[in-house]
Amino acid sequence: MEKVILGQPIGLEEFIQAAVYGSQVEFSEEYKNRVENSRRILEACVDRQEPVYGTTTGFGALVTEFIQKDQAELLQKNIILTHAVSVGEPMEEQEVRAVMLMVLQSLGQGRSGVRLELLERYRQFLNKNLIPYVPKEGSVGYLCAEAHIAAVLIGEGKAWYQGELLPAKEALEKAGIEPITLSYKEGLALINGTTSPTALSALAVYRMEQAAEAADVAAAMSLEGLGGLLRAYDPHVTGCRPQKELRSTAQHLYSLLQGSQLMEQAKDSHLQDALSLRCIPQLHGAAKRVIADAREVVECEINSCADNPVIFGTPEEPDVYSNGNPDASYVGMQMDALCIAAANLGKMSERRNARFLDKNLSGLPWFLVKDPGLNSGLMIPQYAQAGILNRMRMLAVPATADSVSTSAGQEDYVSMGYNAAVKANEAARCLEYILAVEVFSAYQAQQFFDSSLKRGKGTAAVYDAMGEKVPVMEKDFYLYPWLEWTRDWIHTGELQKTAEQALL
Repeated sequence: MEKVILGQPIGLEEFIQAAVYGSQVEFSEEYKNRVENSRRILEACVDRQEPVYGTTTGFGALVTEFIQKDQAELLQKNIILTHAVSVGEPMEEQEVRAVMLMVLQSLGQGRSGVRLELLERYRQFLNKNLIPYVPKEGSVGYLCAEAHIAAVLIGEGKAWYQGELLPAKEALEKAGIEPITLSYKEGLALINGTTSPTALSALAVYRMEQAAEAADVAAAMSLEGLGGLLRAYDPHVTGCRPQKELRSTAQHLYSLLQGSQLMEQAKDSHLQDALSLRCIPQLHGAAKRVIADAREVVECEINSCADNPVIFGTPEEPDVYSNGNPDASYVGMQMDALCIAAANLGKMSERRNARFLDKNLSGLPWFLVKDPGLNSGLMIPQYAQAGILNRMRMLAVPATADSVSTSAGQEDYVSMGYNAAVKANEAARCLEYILAVEVFSAYQAQQFFDSSLKRGKGTAAVYDAMGEKVPVMEKDFYLYPWLEWTRDWIHTGELQKTAEQALL
């Protein structure tokens, strides 16, 4: 597995490689030089007792309180202890890794004034897979989740190491990492900025890209199983409305269904399909456009410094700017949009699945089982889809339209970008489950078709792979494990890979 080198801009793929798949992280010489130069400038400011927010002053509404030089370490420790207040269930391991990686990216831009040895600790956390315990709930944009991670640096809180959840000091000792005493501005820098919203947004974009690919495969399976018409996707049609995602989705469906004798059999059977079959390129294309826009914004943020204050100039002539860059509106609004895209993909998937189950619409046995009545077949998985889809509609309500004043009016507006990013990840997970039900129904429907007729190149590969693992439902059996299996197949990208490799 290749290392991820920080210092030059990185893309979403490299970010995911380190956060999700555990690639080792290294610093380039340019990265180190930027950090060390910024530190020299900050130390010159402290020596001159110049006012620098969160360094020689208090935080938030306490910005007017001057902090003496000999109180700097206590100030930075205090901000971690009092800001580590997110609560509830913990973040997933890859979510914590993503936040730590984003802290390294932000502070490594050389505008924050922290010591290189501080960032080396987070690099060691990533490379040794020491994962701080981070409760997920209770952030308006930043601070709280990041503070739980930073607490482990100073020996507070808890962390996972080699499968054990341990007190921070014990986890650090087992990993061979020394606790650190925070210096000027370092406590503030570790929790400031848009690090957690951006990190979680990167994961959400990655998951949604995977889910959108799976949605195309699921749609192709349904189109084939329900006798849909590919004529609606003809280049003459898509050329009338030259949205690139619409055209590429139509072409993708053509590729997945190439050579399908089931599709050939259906082509003159009726004039026009229901919208859930006819409008797949239009809706899927629109969702992909939202995902692409989100990726563009997130990749920009991955390579940004959203700290406050930021440091320019030289030790002789320092130039320090208090600013509003920790605002997470960019990623927050994109994540709200991502939730809407996920809900739209989900609502169409549920409708396609419902058509399989209704004998009047599909011509197949009720609920895709040979003896309906005695057997319920796939009646109830659609109920699960409906319940999950209701949850997704709730998630589609924007977080960023809300604001609650904090810090005694100093922070009188907040972005709520963090909650938008949390929602987007949940929406992606919900979509995976809805698609899993559709894929499972399409697979079970195959028992009612002539097996001598060829399926499409992509869909046949999926059916063959499922046939090696998943039983055919001739009568009722315990469904839950197979729905989870199908969802995991989607989540890991293996379903998509199976279909795409067949097209090569």
